[in-house]
Amino acid sequence: MALFIASLNSGSNGNCYYIGNERDAVLIDAGISCRETERRMLRLGLSMKKVRAIFVSHEHSDHISGITVLSKKYDLPVYITPATLQSSGLHLAHHLPIPFSAHEPVMIGDIAVLAFPKFHDAAHAHSFMVEYNDVKVGVLTDIGAACEHVKKHFSQCHAAFLEANYDEEMLEKGRYPYHLKRRIRGGLGHLSNTQALEIFINHRSPHLSHLLLSHLSRDNNRPELVHELFSQHANGTEIIVASRYEESAVYHISGLPLAEQKPVTIENGQMQYSLF
Repeated sequence: MALFIASLNSGSNGNCYYIGNERDAVLIDAGISCRETERRMLRLGLSMKKVRAIFVSHEHSDHISGITVLSKKYDLPVYITPATLQSSGLHLAHHLPIPFSAHEPVMIGDIAVLAFPKFHDAAHAHSFMVEYNDVKVGVLTDIGAACEHVKKHFSQCHAAFLEANYDEEMLEKGRYPYHLKRRIRGGLGHLSNTQALEIFINHRSPHLSHLLLSHLSRDNNRPELVHELFSQHANGTEIIVASRYEESAVYHISGLPLAEQKPVTIENGQMQYSLF
């Protein structure tokens, strides 16, 4: 009775996160093409037949570019706020967009998806908590600053996709123009490694088994740098850096400490548990 999670892609070139149980699943954002989404899920042994909905965090192209084709092909409802839909330019069949409200759970089968507001330079941006059988997974990316909503929900997570977008020194010394640097670190842009680490150290749950560091900048961060930084404070949490070039593994989130979890593999779209 667990959730299975994977990053299909994470970065300014596209964001898409899979979260599901043995029967149903959702995608949080769909910022890579339909074809690439299918390919990556197939390589992971995940089935599009289990995906019941797409939830949209905000209208930036790296979060929505695959939605029109993906939702049409699979007749998937797209949960999106009216302000985000208006700003997105998405062309969806009339029955596919479904509005959601912050702090009001949406049930997808037995999975509850809860949205809450975040600081980001978009029309109506939200983060998400996905819950099944008391196991909670947070999707906390594209955040300009760690508001009380972020801290509160992160403290409940058994696993989380947490943004660690940039290293402060690399951004300062890098090639970006001043206005872009100001936008990134200005409170409505992205979380730095240091800001994300503060959330991790001071607000994590003792049950946090997996942390997927997400939305890393290509130019202002390095996977090995951020992995080493967080690993020093892991204390039993598995630290994974979500790639901007390929899918992650599928992770089994049971609510148990990492040391007590049984290995899981996926065969023909079905979860297979080890007895040992």
